Amino acid sequence: MPAEAVKHVSVASTLPGMTSPHVSRDALEDRPTGNAPPTGSVPSAEALALLTSLRASIDNLDAAVVHLLAERFKCTQKVGELKAREGMPASDPAREAQQIERLHRLAREADLDPVFAERFLNFVVAEVIRHHRAQAGRLGARLEEHPEDRSIED
Repeated sequence: MPAEAVKHVSVASTLPGMTSPHVSRDALEDRPTGNAPPTGSVPSAEALALLTSLRASIDNLDAAVVHLLAERFKCTQKVGELKAREGMPASDPAREAQQIERLHRLAREADLDPVFAERFLNFVVAEVIRHHRAQAGRLGARLEEHPEDRSIED
């Protein structure tokens, strides 16, 4: 992972009361506050500096997420090749259920909405299954269909 992906990732020390950097870019940038200046006023140099720093953290976190997803997909590609070679099902509902339970626990520990974390994992898993099926097709193999296989449309 490039160095830029890990610089400025901790915004927790910048914002009082913020325990993890999980607030959306829009929420940080556009959230009105009770003592916000009227629209059209000129923000202070301190506010602009903080905004620039927060945006740099967001950009670096986005880069880290992309690089981590790329690494994850390299691993799942190897899983897909193995499954295609061995005629195994494209999905493993028992493993997916374990991962969802684990992800819920991790999300709660990180003060992240577990429902959001599960939706994100479901999207990633659906994409992995789609890749596994495509790999099998390229290898001339057919992955065994599992009755509980999910599709992207689910």
